[in-house]
Amino acid sequence: MKVDFSELFELFIAKVPMPLIARLVMERTLPPAKVDAWFEASRDLQYTRNLLFSSVLELMTLVAVKVFPSTHAAYQADKDAIAVSVTSLYNKINAVHTRTSREIVRESALELGKTVRALKGQRPDLLENHRAKVLDGNAIEASEHRLEVLRRTPAGPLPGKSLVVYDPSLAMVIDVFPCEDGHTQERALLGDVLATVEAGDLWIWDRNFCVGGFLAGIAERGGRFIGRHHKGMAYTPLGSERFVGSTETGRVYEQAVEVAGTNGRPPAKYRLVRVSLKKVTRDGEGEVLLLTNLSKSAATAKQVAELYRRRWEIETTFQKLEKHLHSEVNSLGHPKAALFAFCVALVAYNVLAVVSAALRRVHGDDVIAQKVSGFYIAGELSRGHEVVEIASRSKEWEQLRSLSDADHVGLLLKIAAAADLSKYKRHVRGPKKPRPERTEYLDKTHVSTARLLRDRK
Repeated sequence: MKVDFSELFELFIAKVPMPLIARLVMERTLPPAKVDAWFEASRDLQYTRNLLFSSVLELMTLVAVKVFPSTHAAYQADKDAIAVSVTSLYNKINAVHTRTSREIVRESALELGKTVRALKGQRPDLLENHRAKVLDGNAIEASEHRLEVLRRTPAGPLPGKSLVVYDPSLAMVIDVFPCEDGHTQERALLGDVLATVEAGDLWIWDRNFCVGGFLAGIAERGGRFIGRHHKGMAYTPLGSERFVGSTETGRVYEQAVEVAGTNGRPPAKYRLVRVSLKKVTRDGEGEVLLLTNLSKSAATAKQVAELYRRRWEIETTFQKLEKHLHSEVNSLGHPKAALFAFCVALVAYNVLAVVSAALRRVHGDDVIAQKVSGFYIAGELSRGHEVVEIASRSKEWEQLRSLSDADHVGLLLKIAAAADLSKYKRHVRGPKKPRPERTEYLDKTHVSTARLLRDRK
């Protein structure tokens, strides 16, 4: 279908391309009927009377992308359309089951992943014939002491934690395992993760997940793994260690090892890759030990070491969630509400991943990775919300809603091509200067900046 854009709509494309792409993707991926169907399939005791779950998700998305600073502010801006009291809204949010929060992330990631592939905007696989999945834990920071049970304690209230699965090829979060107990050991959630392992997966994780049963379970399901060794897991060398070469980070050694079986399983044989680091880690460690069940024909020891380094991408994702989006709403003290807000932020992050995929297809992966800042894209998303709201009421938008998949992808690429990348230029700062020793005015509580500048002249 050919859409004839008005001069005004062409102006929208030129001035707010990122919010336009995001809105188009959101409407196609998360239409209210589909969201409400996901809710009905995963809800616990909640039911829909006057407030649709899709309306709650839309409101929380506006908080996640920083259009509004809080849930209450978002409600205040659209309370007539929401048509329930703010108390009813909070009651709904506080009762969203963690299973529902997870399903929203999983189901939307499936749809958004299809869009990334249709755009041909995915990044190269980390390892041929394997789908890499990076696993890491995320603890939601302490909430405010608003709940009555929290008001008498100075301790920081932890509203929950999650295990998050990141797909480096799609550059998005594809699964999450939320837990309401902020003190739960991350390993307690590995059984749920194991149930999702598929043949052909390559799981990459840090040492917290180095558990014999988890490693064996991945292998039993036809998956592969690269994980940092935990000192609590004993192993027996099956041969001498041999030097295999050097990488950017250090010298690489390899040997075969055997790990005792668990739960009636026989002992398992793995490869142990040791990297003697050129620089010690921030924890003062001079080497990294990696366990893997990848065959040597699938990946050399040096490749294993380099693949593990890509684990940093999920940590960068968490940093972007905190910096670019409102992923932790501290005013939401109820664990279910806090985890729901976090999962909504993951969905928003994945929508931004589709925006980045469209830009990659048009402008090239290196340009987007090295020269474009997600911070400025996210900023335009929040600033351009009202403008896109106006655009969505135009006659052109009605036609856009009925575009074929091919025409929809073509439109996303058209908007991406119109984007002025200089507006989103990444600014790489130089090394920080060491802080000088503070030896002046030690006897004063405050000083006047104006007087100090005047005296310096």
